[in-house]
Amino acid sequence: MPLQRYSRAAGTAPAETFAPPHDASSPWPVGRLALLLLVIALGIIWFGPLGWRHLVPSDEGRYAEMAREMFVTGDWITPRYNGYKYFEKPPLQTWANALTFAWFGIGEWQARLYTALTGFVGVLLVGYTGKRVFNAAAGFGAALVLASAPYWQLMGHFNTLDMGLSFWMEATLCSMLLAQCPGTSVRAARGWMWLCWASMALAMLSKGLIAILLPGAVLVLYTLIERDWGLWKRLRLGSGLVIFFAIATPWFVLVQERNPEFLNFFFIVQQFARYLTPEQNRPGPFYYFVWVLLVGFLPWLSLAVQSVRHARALPRHASGFAPVTLLLVWAGFIFVFFSVSHSKLVSYVLPIAPALALVIGAYLPQVSRATWRRHLISYALLLVAAAIGSIFIARFGDARTPNALYREFRVWVFAAIGVAFALTLVALGLERRCRRLAPSAIAFGLAWVMLATIAGTGHDTFGRQSSGALLAPAVKAALAQLPADTPFYAVDVLDHTLPFYVGHTTIMVASPDELRFGVTQEPQKWVPTIDEWVRRWNADRYAVAEMRPSRYDALVAEHVPMRVIVRDERRVVVEKP
Repeated sequence: MPLQRYSRAAGTAPAETFAPPHDASSPWPVGRLALLLLVIALGIIWFGPLGWRHLVPSDEGRYAEMAREMFVTGDWITPRYNGYKYFEKPPLQTWANALTFAWFGIGEWQARLYTALTGFVGVLLVGYTGKRVFNAAAGFGAALVLASAPYWQLMGHFNTLDMGLSFWMEATLCSMLLAQCPGTSVRAARGWMWLCWASMALAMLSKGLIAILLPGAVLVLYTLIERDWGLWKRLRLGSGLVIFFAIATPWFVLVQERNPEFLNFFFIVQQFARYLTPEQNRPGPFYYFVWVLLVGFLPWLSLAVQSVRHARALPRHASGFAPVTLLLVWAGFIFVFFSVSHSKLVSYVLPIAPALALVIGAYLPQVSRATWRRHLISYALLLVAAAIGSIFIARFGDARTPNALYREFRVWVFAAIGVAFALTLVALGLERRCRRLAPSAIAFGLAWVMLATIAGTGHDTFGRQSSGALLAPAVKAALAQLPADTPFYAVDVLDHTLPFYVGHTTIMVASPDELRFGVTQEPQKWVPTIDEWVRRWNADRYAVAEMRPSRYDALVAEHVPMRVIVRDERRVVVEKP
């Protein structure tokens, strides 16, 4: 559907019809069969490695263990972590992971399945949206950009909340865009807006108030910039709010009924104090997320500035709606919002990725052959430089992460860069031989998909050790020989992954870590001091404990009776003799 140029002086009347150019060098059209095969190939690459890595602390182990406990206990209302109440986040992903465990068993790929699904469907959704809002070429470009962006690709393969949140926020954004497309019937526009409200509700159940705050602020800023007041009449506010509250409210009501302390902790402590104060100890400079985006969209940086210029030149719809402005405001506001926060993590600005993919994807079909050739050559040279720099990986290492692990990981890095370099050369060859740029663009995108996949899989070099999975069989065997009610203590440590692999929660000792709220609500479930734990340990007939090697050495010096079950560089698991 062609866009129409918009004259501010003429209100919403179109001044002229405009269709984005579509030259012979465009990476589109791609035939339906070829497109289907590409989606299948991406699905194989995307989902195949899910079980090839161990879960790594802290997020992957935490959310997998929360889902395991929910599945085992059957309590789908009160989230618990290590047996303690855990109200830091809403339960949508925990529900999804628990259902996956129920359907497919408890394991690593099952713990990552929901995250991977949201990431994969996000690629398809951004492609469909680009096609409808701009044209087919832009849709294909947007999907290619998002699938090959290391930021989206890697976050889609780790069991964290931000991928699910980003997908539902993407669905919110894309539904809004699709509802405003020229030629959309009233019924279809209503359906898209209802989906927009439902997506916001699911984003609310993913991570809380930012699901409302961020889209709402973006909409206000967009309206002030574009003076598009008519958009508010098309939001379906009445029916939309009914849908939103019908989806988002029930869990909040039920969990508050069972846990009167919930609302204050969740909304005041976690939603506001977390953002406004540095108490979470996740500091970072204002430019923290600049480097995240530079690395996260590395394959497309050479086209980024031109993409923004191209996007700003695109016209409004005949209704006065400016989709590009909404995309740029979405990306800009979310970036600034988290940049000024006192709490920063790499994954926080992931909701920006689909908007950036749409902007870059809209420009990609307009890239000339000469520009594309320079793009490929520059990235081939970049990969050569990266390979040279990777030599120095072998110099890293410490007591917790021995140098041998870095040397092993370097092999995976070399393999990832080598495959990406070879595919970039293929892309250069296809650019010279093929009439269209589609094969070359696909080969280049595949280069970065494979780079992230191979390097990400190789990270299990570290994950095997940090997860504690190698210790789990010995611990499970020891617990199997003991009574079912044998206490399992976590002495001055919160291990985020070993409880999942052992299938057993632990009793916190001395340091509550991030479970401070839980132990204050149920103080009988923990041991506040080491001295009290020693007294309990000596009184217990049977007991098991995990601790750091330094704590173990200190307790041995105090002649606390312990027999080592198994140990590594990070943890020691002992039992009462």
